[in-house]
Amino acid sequence: MVLSLLGYLCSLAAAVCWIIILIDAFKNEIWKGIVGFFCGLYLLYYGIVEFQSPNKLPILLVACLGSAVGGMLIGLGGAFAQHRAY
Repeated sequence: MVLSLLGYLCSLAAAVCWIIILIDAFKNEIWKGIVGFFCGLYLLYYGIVEFQSPNKLPILLVACLGSAVGGMLIGLGGAFAQHRAY
């Protein structure tokens, strides 16, 4: 239960950071925002290469690591919950 909640919190923080990058892509060029919305790899490329912000590194770290850690914690929380059921 607790692991799943922490995972959802990490995923929420990551989603906010991805939305910040996506908004910047739409402000730069409309087509970059549309492609970034439909293709996560392009949004990652945009975030690394073209995203200009004084907080670029923390935003990218939270976006990437928050997604990975959040997914792992949600998976672990579900596995432990399933294990407890038996």
